Amino acid sequence: MASSDPSPQQDPLTLLRASIAAARPPIPTSTPDASDATDVATSLSQATHLLFNNDTDHTAVPLSQSTRFISPAAGNKAIDLRSVYFCWQNRDLGAGEYINATQALNSEAGAQGTVTNLVFTERLDLVAWLKGEVGEEESEFIVSADASRATKAGARDAAATAAGGEDVEMRDAGVSDGVARQREEERLREIYKGERRMGDHNTVLRGVKVQDFGGVRKFSAAFHVKSAAAAPAAVQQQLATPALRPSIKPPAPNRRAEPIILLSPSASSLIRMPNAKTFLQEGSYTPPDTTSTTTNLLHLTRLLPSIDPQKPLRFILVDSPDQFRPDYWSRVVAVFTTGQAWQFKNYKWQAPAELFRHVLGVYVGWKGEVLPESVVGWGRGVLSVGLDKGGMRWRDREVVEEVWSGIEGRMKGLGWGREGLRTLMNRSRRSKIRV
Repeated sequence: MASSDPSPQQDPLTLLRASIAAARPPIPTSTPDASDATDVATSLSQATHLLFNNDTDHTAVPLSQSTRFISPAAGNKAIDLRSVYFCWQNRDLGAGEYINATQALNSEAGAQGTVTNLVFTERLDLVAWLKGEVGEEESEFIVSADASRATKAGARDAAATAAGGEDVEMRDAGVSDGVARQREEERLREIYKGERRMGDHNTVLRGVKVQDFGGVRKFSAAFHVKSAAAAPAAVQQQLATPALRPSIKPPAPNRRAEPIILLSPSASSLIRMPNAKTFLQEGSYTPPDTTSTTTNLLHLTRLLPSIDPQKPLRFILVDSPDQFRPDYWSRVVAVFTTGQAWQFKNYKWQAPAELFRHVLGVYVGWKGEVLPESVVGWGRGVLSVGLDKGGMRWRDREVVEEVWSGIEGRMKGLGWGREGLRTLMNRSRRSKIRV
C-alpha cells in the first residue's frame, strides 16, 4: 500500500532526485493508492499523484504539493510538483518547444492540473540539481531544507560580499527573508566575479598617493623669469628663418561632427568593445573575447537615410567618458547599458531619468529572459532588444536594424541633419543671443 502523506524526510524534490539517481522514474497515477495498471495516468494533466517506488516503501505525493523550488519569474512563488516533473520530462526541449508543450498541457488540463512555465535559467538550474550536478547551496532557486544551515550560509555570503568593497544594500537580518537574501547574495557574488576593476587616468599614471609639488614650483620660478626674457629673441629668430616656421593648416569648415556611442564597461554586458563593431556593422553577435586586449576607441560607418541619404555617418565607439571634452557630450547619441546605475557616475547627466532625456538608452539581453527592474523603471527612453540564445545568428540582423532605427529616430529628433550637429549648435546659439 502506498503512503500518501510524505514526512519531512520524504521531501518531494529529494524523492524525485533519488529516484532519478536510482534509475527508477516515478509513475503518475490518478489515485493515491494505485493497485493496478488502470490507475496509471496516461497524461500528466489527468494525474493527481506521483508514485515513488523503492525496495521497501511506496510513496504517493500529490502533484499539487508545493516544493522548495522558488520561481522569481512567477512572482517568487513555490512551484508545485507537477511543474517540476513536467520540466524534468521535457528537459531536452528548446525554449520555444517547451513553451508550446506547456500551453498544450494547460489547454488539455483546463483549470485543474496546470503547470507553470519556467524560464530558461530556472529550467537549467532545476535540471542540473535533479541530475545531482549541483548541491542545494549552489542552486539559485531551491530553498535549503535545513533552515539553520541556510541562515548561516546566507550570513557568510553576505559578509564575504561586503568585504569585497562592492555596493551592497545592508538590511536587518530576519528569519522570514533569510532564504531570499541568500539567493540574492549568491547572485551578486556570481556577478561580481565577472566584474573587471578599472582605474581612471590619474590613478594609472600617478597612483593613489598624493604628491606635493610645492618645492618644484619654487624652483621653477627663477627659470620662468629667464625664459620670459629670452622669448622675444627666439620669436624673432623663428620669423627670420622660414624653415623654422610652423605649418598652419586651417581646420576644414565643412567637416561633419562624428556622433558618439557609449558602451557599458560592465563584464556582464553582452555588447562590449571586442564584439561591438561586429554586432553593429556586420549584424552578427559573437561573445566578447575577454582574454584579448582591444583598443578603447572604435570607428564604424552607417548610412542613415533620414540624416544623410548619400554619405554614411562615421560613429565613434567608446566605453568610458574619461577623455571627453565638455563639447563631446552634445555628440553622444546612444548609451548601451546593463541596467546598473554605477555606469553613469562619471557622466555629465548622472541621473538615469535626465540622461535618457538627452540620449537613447539601449539594453541588449537574451530573448525570453525577464528585463531588469531598473531598465523597466527608466521608461521609454531605453530601447530593449533580445538576442536569440540558440545558433540562429541570422536573427541578429533584425535586432541590429531595430537598434539603428532607434538611434536614427533619436538623432533626427535632436536636430542632426546633413551637416551633422551644425543645426543643433546654431539653434542653441540663437537661443543664447535672444536671452
